Amino acid sequence: MNTGELCQRTVVTVGVRDELLDAARLMREKHIGYLVVTEPSLPAADAKPVGVLTDRDIVVSVVAGGADPAVLCVGDVMTRDPVTVYEQDDLTMALAQMRRIGVRRLPVVGHRGELTGVLSIDDALAAMASELQSIAGSIRREQRVEARQRR
Repeated sequence: MNTGELCQRTVVTVGVRDELLDAARLMREKHIGYLVVTEPSLPAADAKPVGVLTDRDIVVSVVAGGADPAVLCVGDVMTRDPVTVYEQDDLTMALAQMRRIGVRRLPVVGHRGELTGVLSIDDALAAMASELQSIAGSIRREQRVEARQRR
């Protein structure tokens, strides 16, 4: 399984200069906690991730720090230069990257570095659960076949 097969293709993005409060409202509206920050001068099809912004970033860096979110922009809070994975990268490698840097999501990029999706731990778990269900089904089928042969 590769990341391109498993990732979510609908990605919500913001720009570096967007107001932080607007980004937070977007998270609330879309019911998400992760935004990919892209370079605003590029067309959407060629957008390259330059950062990521999470709801946790806002809480830890702004709210808990006592900063005024009304005077901040996304670029003030985002994580710059995010680790990305390519569409053709194997899931095992992507999970190792997540573990190495301690994140639950990674932007997925195409061969030119353009944003094509987001891979989350949830996506990986769903794929692995499906694989495990197939394995369990094979075992049950084998047991039924063997039981019939012994009659």
